[in-house]
Amino acid sequence: MAKTDQPTTIKKYANRRLYNTGTSTYVTLEDLAAMVKDGEDFLVYDAKTGDDITRQVLAQIIFEQENKAGQNLLPTTFLRQLIRFYGDSMQMVVPKYLEQSIDSLTREQEKFRKQMTNTFGMTPFAPLEETVRRNMELFQQTFSMFKPFVPPRPGAAEPEKTSEPTSSGGDNIDDLRRQMKEMQDRLERMSHEPKSE
Repeated sequence: MAKTDQPTTIKKYANRRLYNTGTSTYVTLEDLAAMVKDGEDFLVYDAKTGDDITRQVLAQIIFEQENKAGQNLLPTTFLRQLIRFYGDSMQMVVPKYLEQSIDSLTREQEKFRKQMTNTFGMTPFAPLEETVRRNMELFQQTFSMFKPFVPPRPGAAEPEKTSEPTSSGGDNIDDLRRQMKEMQDRLERMSHEPKSE
């Protein structure tokens, strides 16, 4: 079937079967994973309610892939950190951060593949590992600045306490605004730092 600009509609029935309306066939999560890898866009709807359940199905595909031996992409530490952000005041920041990080990685993907092909005798994943390491450091540094929301990591130095306690709601908001500004400035500086070898 030729690819179109419109995403393919997948319907999920009560018996948990998935129906591809583009090919008029039943499909599996493996089939949907292959569609994603081929760059074919699709949306999944609950056949009974009409609700868009694409996010849940994609998460289920990731769960299935993570359960395969040798397929793990998500480190345990990352999953724990991610879980901590659910319901947290900083939850709204996480999706955009992850989206930008994975977008950056995707843009660099072809470069990594060329290095793997052209570089013999060197570790082909070194640039990828460095990018991931720097992203995780940036992620941890960013959120460690928000001491009111995130407990400090074990062994991390306690930040200096201000001499004047804030007593009113207005002072707390001003303090949060100041912290947000500091975080933005710090992120800006970090994004322009030369990569350390």
